[in-house]
Amino acid sequence: MSDSRGSGLFDLSGRVAIVTGASRGLGQYMARALANAGADLVLTSRTRESLRKFEGEIRALGRRAISLELDVRNLESIEHMAAEANAAFGHLDILVNNAGCNVRKPALDVTWDDWNLILDTNLRGSFFVAQSVARRMIPRGYGRIINIGSVTSVAGYAGLGPYGASRGGIRQLTMSLADDWGKHGVTVNCLAPGWFRTEQNKALYENREWVEYICDRIPMKRPGQPEDLDAAVVFLAAESSRYVTGQILLVDGGISTGATRALVQTTQSSSNLKQTEKTISRGKSRRGR
Repeated sequence: MSDSRGSGLFDLSGRVAIVTGASRGLGQYMARALANAGADLVLTSRTRESLRKFEGEIRALGRRAISLELDVRNLESIEHMAAEANAAFGHLDILVNNAGCNVRKPALDVTWDDWNLILDTNLRGSFFVAQSVARRMIPRGYGRIINIGSVTSVAGYAGLGPYGASRGGIRQLTMSLADDWGKHGVTVNCLAPGWFRTEQNKALYENREWVEYICDRIPMKRPGQPEDLDAAVVFLAAESSRYVTGQILLVDGGISTGATRALVQTTQSSSNLKQTEKTISRGKSRRGR
């Protein structure tokens, strides 16, 4: 058995990581985790100004970092970002495909434009960002692509029809790209968070009744904290995942298990419960005579 201690399985020193949608929320937490593991960063958002403060934070960790504008709904913007990132560092090793959006509505209220906004951003955008970056990874024979998915890719939730469709598409896309690019040394995996508080869903977490409801369905009995993703994103970005590709890693506290009670809760004491069982047993015996 090989000894992996000190072998750098989780060390990202010398690696360059692109994190899209890094102006806020989970994107920043994942970017920070990669930087703490040693990676230099390319931070992207629709406006460069929204990244300046966070770029300074990453530089304060001793990492190199640049901020680039990226509109994932515009192919020219995607190509320009990838070319500029590659020119700045000379190579690209890791992509965290995080940029996304959502519109919460009952299915009957979803408009044509709602659908296009969500699918164009979350699914089409993720594909073409991955394609553009992979074109620069493949000649070097190395790459780690991490598509950010969601627990909605494995379960249905009312009010999230287009979003769930986009994340289900990400799951399938991940498998297809893994098969396509594996021979070039590029792994493609999907990191799928469960219920985490973000800017997109913060209104839900302000409703105490809903929080109690969702926590009851999560086996770990709490929503995710952003730091819960740190180890997962570093694992998928590092040498530790060298033989892992085409997979979905759910970080969801277990809610994707189904989280449905299969036992009836009771307030009976143990003695009363045993007495009840004896009574039922005697009844069955009498009926059997």
